[in-house]
Amino acid sequence: MAGQSYLSIYAKSFNWAGFFLPKKTYSKCSALYDFCRVADNIADSNETIELKKIKFLDFQNNFNNKKFDDPIIKNMWQLINEFDIPMKVIHDLLDGINSDIQQSIKLHKKKDLLLYSYRVAGTVGLMMAKILRVNKKNSLKSAIDLGIAMQLTNISRDVVEDLNFGRSYIDLNFEEIRSTIELSESYYENSFYSIKEIPFAFRFAILVARRVYKKIGYKILKKKNLENYKKSGKIYVTSIEKIIETFYSVYDLIKLFLINKSDNDIQHNHSLIREEINLDERI
Repeated sequence: MAGQSYLSIYAKSFNWAGFFLPKKTYSKCSALYDFCRVADNIADSNETIELKKIKFLDFQNNFNNKKFDDPIIKNMWQLINEFDIPMKVIHDLLDGINSDIQQSIKLHKKKDLLLYSYRVAGTVGLMMAKILRVNKKNSLKSAIDLGIAMQLTNISRDVVEDLNFGRSYIDLNFEEIRSTIELSESYYENSFYSIKEIPFAFRFAILVARRVYKKIGYKILKKKNLENYKKSGKIYVTSIEKIIETFYSVYDLIKLFLINKSDNDIQHNHSLIREEINLDERI
C-alpha cells in the first residue's frame, strides 16, 4: 500500500486511541489488524513480483480453506462468525492489497483513487465498526468514510516514497496533494456524526484515532509548497501532539451530545465507488 502502509500508520494511531477501549475489544481489533498486516506485508516486501503473487495466492487459499493451524487465519474466522462480517468485504480488502502487487502503478482518475482507498482502508473501517457493535447502516457507511479519509491522508503524505516503489496514486505536485487532503476532509466530516451510534464505551477511542490521523493532513498543508513538502521527510504526529488531539477529542465527544444531525443530512460520497461495488451487500 501507499508508502509506510495505511495499516502501520493506522496501528500507531489506534494503539494510542486503544488505551480508551475495553481490553477485550482492543484484543479483537488487534486480531483484525494482524490479519490485514500479514496480507499487506506480502505486497510490501522486497521480494520479486512473481514470488509475492505466489505467496499472496497461498495466503488467500489458506484463508478461504480455513487453515486453522495458522492462528492469524483462525482468529479472523472467529471475528467473521462472531460479528457477522460479510465475506465480500474481506474479498474487497484482499483485492485492494493484491492490486499493489505489480511492477508499477498509476491511478489516473478520482474514481480509481476512491475505489483503491475503499478496498484497502474503507473495508478495515467497516470491519472495525462491526467489532465495535455498530449496526445502523448509515453509521457503517460512515465507518467506510473514516477508512477512506485515513487512506487519502496516507497517500497524500507518501507521494515521494511511493514513487520510489513505482506507485503513483496521485501526481507529485502540491496542488494535487492539497486537493487529496481536501477530499479526505469531506470523508472525515461524514464520519463524525455517526460516531454517536458507536456504543459509548468505544466512542472516545474512535474520536481520538480520527483526530490524530487528521492532524497529519493539517501538517502536510502547512508545508505550503512542494519544495518544503519534499524537505520535510516523514510527516508524523508527535506524542505531545497526540496528547493535545486527545484533549480536543473531549470537545468532540461533548459536541456529539449537543448536536443532533439526522441521517438525511449526511451525504456520503460513494457514487463513484458504487459504480463498481454494491456497498449495500457489504453493510
